Amino acid sequence: MNPIWHSHRRLNRLQSALLILSMLGIAAMAGSLLLGETGAWLAAGVALMALLIEPTTSSALTLRLYRARPLHPAEAPGLWALLRQLAKLTGLPAVPVPHYVPSQMINAFATCSRQRAAIVVTDGLLRTLTPRELTGVLAHEVAHIVHDDLRVMGLADSVSRLTSLLALLGQLILILSLPWFLLGELSVSWPAWLLLALAPHLTLLAQLGLSRVREFDADLMAARLTGDPQGLASALARIEQVSRSWRHWLLPGWGNPEPSWLRTHPATAARIKRLHALSTPGWSDLPTPAIHVHDGWPCPPHAPRWYPGGYWR
Repeated sequence: MNPIWHSHRRLNRLQSALLILSMLGIAAMAGSLLLGETGAWLAAGVALMALLIEPTTSSALTLRLYRARPLHPAEAPGLWALLRQLAKLTGLPAVPVPHYVPSQMINAFATCSRQRAAIVVTDGLLRTLTPRELTGVLAHEVAHIVHDDLRVMGLADSVSRLTSLLALLGQLILILSLPWFLLGELSVSWPAWLLLALAPHLTLLAQLGLSRVREFDADLMAARLTGDPQGLASALARIEQVSRSWRHWLLPGWGNPEPSWLRTHPATAARIKRLHALSTPGWSDLPTPAIHVHDGWPCPPHAPRWYPGGYWR
């Protein structure tokens, strides 16, 4: 096994743990500043509930929002065969169900839980990527499911929302207390209030950092599953190239906030560089899926068109 893989894996796990602990610590601090010990226990309770609740409801809403429809094995035998093999390699309890979105956008994402996973692919993705590149992208989404990233990011989102709510409540209390403060009947610890006001921003930065680390980790596992880091690297480069529009020429940096620590995804160049570092013969100990994912794929004769009511099916 490639030592670089182990190094990246350890680093990703360490960064994820530190970022999650940082978010929990910030939320507990905000709660204790506002509500004392009760606030700290409130943050812990919200985190526990976020871990226990299955993310199925929000996932179902997401699928309806994108108008995604499940693909029957007879419609896309290549996609199903690849996903079956990836599920077997990773030990998933069920094969992720591929869903199709008739959109020209180039996108793919995983949703639901490990027991009821779904992977959404757009028409633009299927028409743009080669079978080798699409294999890497699907392996990346399977990695998100294996790592339970939807639950992890759900935890991060819940903690972030709680911190924002506590900060907003603190600001409201401060405003209502101003008359007593001006009359000299109430003292205010300004450093504590400043820390409470900054807490949501610190939590958001940690949440964005956690999202980037999870993307790196999914890239790493996808490369190991396929044994082909170059395939995913090629897909990322192609998606980056095709997704650029006239806005990037008129507005450099469009869609990619600067500095990079304000992004949900790492820079494409950084992801490709890590994948290239893994490209040594025999570094993966897993069998390589040798499946043509486009076999039997019934692509519509024309790309989807946009109408006021949504994408044409």
